[in-house]
Amino acid sequence: VNMEIALKRTYDATPTPKLVVAVGDCGCHGGIFGESYASLGAVKNVIPVDAEIPGCPPTPFSLLNGILQLING
Repeated sequence: VNMEIALKRTYDATPTPKLVVAVGDCGCHGGIFGESYASLGAVKNVIPVDAEIPGCPPTPFSLLNGILQLING
């Protein structure tokens, strides 16, 4: 919750075109913390997300594969 404003400001300050990738279970779905009084859950609850790469932690192959799929359409 404390990072919501900073994340929105950073997203708004980034010039277009921009891609947002949520990485890891916490970024994709809130992970073990989920949504609570202290957590907004997934990144997509704060800013638009173009791709999600699940895993805890995601493998290097998963990261590379997810980013390549995103940029190649």
